[in-house]
Amino acid sequence: METRLKMADHILWIRVPGELDHHSAEVICREADRRIQREDIREVIFDFADTTFCDSSGIGMLMGRYKMIRALGGRVRAVRVQAQVARILTLSGVAKIIPVELSEGGREK
Repeated sequence: METRLKMADHILWIRVPGELDHHSAEVICREADRRIQREDIREVIFDFADTTFCDSSGIGMLMGRYKMIRALGGRVRAVRVQAQVARILTLSGVAKIIPVELSEGGREK
């Protein structure tokens, strides 16, 4: 699994893999936490363009980074979220806390 993290203008971009499960969530947590602690990050953007599956570990990963960034005065967003993942984020309540932007053509039916 390749997790891609990039920094630009105090923003940490995280490209979420195709399956956001226990293993990938653990890798993202470790890498993101290290960056958040060492660098001046004001916003974390999770890019879900490639993601078709998300389980409770993924929800926990998102909420953990949200709490960490909010404590530092920053914000978190989820972008390019496909409909099936958006549904999971909505049903879990994450979408009430973290802004979720659907991918083009990703509108729920």
